Amino acid sequence: MANNSRLVYSSDRGRIVEKKKETAQPSSGDGIARVRREKKGRGGKTVTTISGLDLGTAQMKELASELKRLCGTGGSIKNGVIEIQGDNADKIVQALDERGYKAKRAGG
Repeated sequence: MANNSRLVYSSDRGRIVEKKKETAQPSSGDGIARVRREKKGRGGKTVTTISGLDLGTAQMKELASELKRLCGTGGSIKNGVIEIQGDNADKIVQALDERGYKAKRAGG
């Protein structure tokens, strides 16, 4: 019977430690902001992504907030990539150039 049994529950591991909340790591970009429009895997919704910036977490949040205000839309930061809702690539490239970042369109 020992060969056919499967372990369903075990308490021999001790206390379960809660995972620490992960903090967003600064991206390891090359300093050139690549702005692209993405639609795949997002339920048909268009999102403008900005990647390649070599900024810290606080600076990334501040820049994302400014870009969201400029475009009048929502957005987020995921894995060092700023995501802005909608097709706002031209506005974002122009705004990044004005702020002194090297920015270029990527993708289609």
